[in-house]
Amino acid sequence: MEEGMEDRHDVPDPDAVHEQEPLLSWGEPPIDEEDETLAPNVNMKKAPAVDADQEPGVPSYEEVDLDSAALRAQGHEAALKRSFSPLAALGLGFSITNSWVGYLSCFGQNLVYGGPQSVVFGLLVATVVQWIITLGLSEVASAFPSSGGQYHFVFILAPRRHKQFAAFVVGWMTLLGWWIVTCSGISLCVVTVAGMINFWNNDFRATQWQLYLIYLATVFITSAPLFLCPRLVPKITQATLFLSVLGFLVSFALVIGLKKHTQPSSFITQPGLGTSGWRSGTAWVIGLGNAMYAYGGTDGAIHIAEEIPQPGRKVPQVMNLTMLIGFLTAFPLSVAMMYGVTDINAVVKSSLPSAEVFYQVTGRKPVVTFMMCWIILIYYSCLTSQWVTAGRMTWAFARDHGIPFSDYFTHVSPKHASPTRATFLSLLFCSIYGLLYLASTTAFNSIVTSAVLYLNITYAIPQAILLLRGRSKSLPAHRPFHLGRWGYVCNALTPLLVTVIVVFICFPPQLPVTVGNMNYTPVILVGLFGVILAFWFTTGRRFMGPKIDWELLGVRLE
Repeated sequence: MEEGMEDRHDVPDPDAVHEQEPLLSWGEPPIDEEDETLAPNVNMKKAPAVDADQEPGVPSYEEVDLDSAALRAQGHEAALKRSFSPLAALGLGFSITNSWVGYLSCFGQNLVYGGPQSVVFGLLVATVVQWIITLGLSEVASAFPSSGGQYHFVFILAPRRHKQFAAFVVGWMTLLGWWIVTCSGISLCVVTVAGMINFWNNDFRATQWQLYLIYLATVFITSAPLFLCPRLVPKITQATLFLSVLGFLVSFALVIGLKKHTQPSSFITQPGLGTSGWRSGTAWVIGLGNAMYAYGGTDGAIHIAEEIPQPGRKVPQVMNLTMLIGFLTAFPLSVAMMYGVTDINAVVKSSLPSAEVFYQVTGRKPVVTFMMCWIILIYYSCLTSQWVTAGRMTWAFARDHGIPFSDYFTHVSPKHASPTRATFLSLLFCSIYGLLYLASTTAFNSIVTSAVLYLNITYAIPQAILLLRGRSKSLPAHRPFHLGRWGYVCNALTPLLVTVIVVFICFPPQLPVTVGNMNYTPVILVGLFGVILAFWFTTGRRFMGPKIDWELLGVRLE
């Protein structure tokens, strides 16, 4: 790190940057003369030619040096190839959220909270809420593109006396969040496979050890490409994007074309169909938190920022296109399903609600099997992207000495051109965490819910700091993605919305509360935070964060 910060003699005058073709694609902010000194001073010399086996379009000429200079200003030297094209990055971002298949895994709980109304309109409101959060986060990612993501933003934005502790806590929240969210993706594969067996054989009930064996098999199958054929990973993420979009089109066409019954519109809008025991308003807000699972992990593209050309421009585009594709796939399918469902109680009681709805709509088991096999294939293919993101986040945090044995886990394998040790650590954590299946699936799912909340909290913290410290002095004036006045709206609403979500998700899912339906999320949130504090007092003092060149970065915070 320090070597990159010493070589400052070849940095040109900042005005030279302004002569280059602008990198903006979503509108440029007005530039005041007095703010021109805030432009990042980047090295403009020509980069070497791209390898012949590089992903087409990644990268070219000045892009490499511009991106490396921007990263150097943030305290790091480039260590990974920029091998993800914009399409491959979009494939990774969308395959992580994969809204339509993600919502298929949890919409049954919305039926409990408020019936079809909660399923359809809860998703609509969740889209607006998550998009506000994502817009604000993507602007910060545009200003400070780094694989470290949220903890890196906090370290840059927070006051000097608080930045080390705040960044360390956010870093561990992000790391634990991504590790456990990856476990959630593995769990979806397990539950769906077991559910399809039960769909054809009603007497089948998978034991805990059988579920864990499926879980372990999923871990090894989905992580294999990162170790056996790492150069093909960008192509795999692209293929997953096409597989998912095509799967949506096929599923939507089958639901519409084979529908045997159509509910009236009043059935979709009718209130009071929930069975949770909560009053309608409270149940509806709790259901909103559940619907936001459809957009979990919108920060995925941030953690490969150092492997994308022009990340300041491309990462925000990927994040917002992920939201757009997610809405255009999840919302139409949820509406079509609710118009075709005939027995809500049967769906709620089913071990696999999505398969039950498809069966009620089409009435044909072979068709349902075909649809669910396609969805299982999507679930499995999406996990490769989650392993990439979890591994990159682990590697970035280790690079700043945020985890024990950080020197070991910062290693980038020359053979694989990726941080294989950090990825293996993520794999090891998920394998051990899966043992909770043997003890309690309730505990397993409660921790997963807590992890999703942790990620949303990490989206809110840098935006709250940004708002409090002042956007004009905290962000470079010439960042590629500029929200203008709307940035204040996003930065102000995000902490408020996340706080409301955190509070209501901690409510018990049903009344009256029993040992069986108790919500352990509040206990786990506090417990995980306790673990983070324990790390702070034992190893946290080694975490110093990146060595920022404030002048080169172009902000007034230091």
